[in-house]
Amino acid sequence: MSRTVFITGATSGIGRACAEKFANSKDQLILCGRRSERLGQLRDKLEKKYGIAVLPMVLDVRNREAVSKAIKKLPYHWKKIDLLVNNAGLALGLSGIDGGDPDDWDRMIDTNLKGLLYVSKAVIPLMKEQGSGHIINIGSIAGVETYPKGNVYCATKHAVASLTKGMRMDLLPFGIRVSQVSPGAAETEFSVVRFHGDKEKARNVYKGYQPLTGEDVADAVHYVAGVPAHVNVNDMLLMPAAQASATIFNKQED
Repeated sequence: MSRTVFITGATSGIGRACAEKFANSKDQLILCGRRSERLGQLRDKLEKKYGIAVLPMVLDVRNREAVSKAIKKLPYHWKKIDLLVNNAGLALGLSGIDGGDPDDWDRMIDTNLKGLLYVSKAVIPLMKEQGSGHIINIGSIAGVETYPKGNVYCATKHAVASLTKGMRMDLLPFGIRVSQVSPGAAETEFSVVRFHGDKEKARNVYKGYQPLTGEDVADAVHYVAGVPAHVNVNDMLLMPAAQASATIFNKQED
């Protein structure tokens, strides 16, 4: 049976791969992102390729009022949201705590943490009303282990892990499942964003081993979303075979 799947951060990387994966399952999609042109192109592609309905939502999850208004204004037949994938997030900078840029800190906290809260708060009442739903938060190895110079980003992802547990407890009486999928090193736009557009520095992060792809993570999210209704995958940590921890890799020389 077709589901309604709401995905944040849908215009690139893991979010875009999730959109493709769920479209292939014939689910109808609400795709949220800041870049309207990319959203429109993705909607056209998925509707044509898979014959599904896609509702693009141009939205910055950091804007609490805009998030609340957008979800309240959803057309009636889009309000039965079966699955929310809280994917929107980013890392900015890689420096010691005293060398960090407070603007970067604010953006990471506002997106990774507050954005997840704002979207969840707006969607949860709809799930409560229908007596079912599933929320999958995209975490990170950075929420399991803290690594040097990752300070604030790691803090936000540790907060996501804690929030996921709290949400699971609070929503248990309402038939709403809550899961977390936490990737290790994944080659998307993540490092390009972290290094403020420096593509060469970003490429160096993934040299000498095969990182995860957005599609690998989407496969995991799709599995977690597809288990029987009486089952919940609380947490999944997904790593490249060449990565043993946040900082230990088996890299091969060129």
